[in-house]
Amino acid sequence: MEYNNNDLIEYLTKHQIKPSTIRIKTLGYLLKNKNHPTVDDIYKSLKDEIPTLSKTSIYNTLDLFLEKGVVKILSLQEKELRYDIDTNIHAHFKCEKCGKLYDFPISPNFFSEDSLDGFIVNDRDIHLYGICKECNR
Repeated sequence: MEYNNNDLIEYLTKHQIKPSTIRIKTLGYLLKNKNHPTVDDIYKSLKDEIPTLSKTSIYNTLDLFLEKGVVKILSLQEKELRYDIDTNIHAHFKCEKCGKLYDFPISPNFFSEDSLDGFIVNDRDIHLYGICKECNR
């Protein structure tokens, strides 16, 4: 789906985020590239469009997006963090050969709340690792 500036501004405003050039461009990048990018991925893609852009600006923008529920952080088996614009309940599969990440749906009730009696669950993450269909051919 293609988003114009007005769509992006409306999206940010709906999430109580004051629109700025960096925020609009970062949101546009995330919506267009749902491949769980890193800060470096976003920075490299946007630095030519915004010559004054810094990685710190990207980190600050993503921290704000995280606080407002626009993105989720993925911390897989690597040290770098990745950002996911899809905040709905879903799981991830990482190919150990090509490194590509895949989203796949899961049931919101994938485990029994009864088994965690007395616990408060704030978030759910399922990460699977193996060889993807493409690399398995």
